[in-house]
Formats: sequence, structure tokens, C-alpha cells
Amino acid sequence: MSYSGSGNDGDAGNGDARHAGGDAWRSGSGVQPHAFDPLQQPELFRGVLTRRVFAFLIDLVVLTVPVVLGYLFIAVFGVITLGLGWMLFWLAWPATVVWAVVYYGASLGGPHSATLGMRVMDLELRTWYGAPGYFVLGAMHAVLFYVSLSFPLVLLVGLFNGRRRLLHDIVLGTVVINSSVRTQVAQPARGY
Repeated sequence: MSYSGSGNDGDAGNGDARHAGGDAWRSGSGVQPHAFDPLQQPELFRGVLTRRVFAFLIDLVVLTVPVVLGYLFIAVFGVITLGLGWMLFWLAWPATVVWAVVYYGASLGGPHSATLGMRVMDLELRTWYGAPGYFVLGAMHAVLFYVSLSFPLVLLVGLFNGRRRLLHDIVLGTVVINSSVRTQVAQPARGY
């Protein structure tokens, strides 16, 4: 199976001598090699951590605006219904969590494999073997990210590895790369 920009041309298991190097699947175990090598393609990871911080802030605004509007709607609805509408406030917090998980799942699992903030900052999420994200991966990425925010020192892991992966990226097997650089490195997909 071949993914755009992964360096995996799909025929690594044919026993050909040209695939005996680092790109070959090792010992037929079915484990694919890492698609993005920080030593061979350092431009994919240049500035990723700084851009992720700004992408997070943009996504925080995208998530916060509908939540604030929802709270304002409930407050006004409560005034109009003489207090009965305020009973909807208990739904606001669970709805906020569902909104965040669906936002991250749909955007990271979408065609760009990036949230709105990541797209603005020219980043995209890929699996370690080069495949684009999918809904469940995006939702789990959000859940583990917010769990890791409760332990801020865990975020320092990104400073000490070549792929600039945070702990939740390592656990999920994902990598965040510069998307414009990947499209320059990758061959265009053929549509036949």
C-alpha cells in the first residue's frame, strides 16, 4: 500500500535487491518503516512545535466561540422562560466536550488531516507510516492531548526527539509535519 509522501512505494516486499536497505519491511514481520525521517527530511519538522502552539490557540478560539454562544443562548432562554430554561446549563459542559471531540475527529479525519488552526499554520497530521488521519484517530488525539495538558511537563517530550512528537503523538503513532514541504517532496497521486 502506498501513501503520498511516505517514501513507501508499495512493492517493498518483493525481495528485490534495491529494497534491501532501510526502506524494506524487516524480516517479513509486516511492520512498516517510519515514513518521515528527520535526518533525511529535516524540513518536514522545522518549526513544528512553535506552529503547533499557535495552531492550538487558533483552535481554542474556534472551539470557544460556539460554546460562548451556546451559554448566551441558554442565559437568554432562561430569562424568557422565567428561569425554566436555565435547567439546560447542565447540558452545556457535556456538549462542550462532545463538540471538541467531534471537531478534532472530523477535522483530523478529513481530507486535509488538519484542524483549522493547523491548516492556517501549514501543518498536517499523519500516521507514522504516512497515512492520513481518520475520525477515531483524531478524536483520540484530542482526548489524549487534553489529558496531557493536565501534566504540562509531558509536553517537553517534543523538545527531545527528532520528529518533534509530543507524548500523545508517540502513544497514538502519529506525527505532525509541515504540509507544504510534504507536498513538494511527495510525488503527485495518479488518478487512474
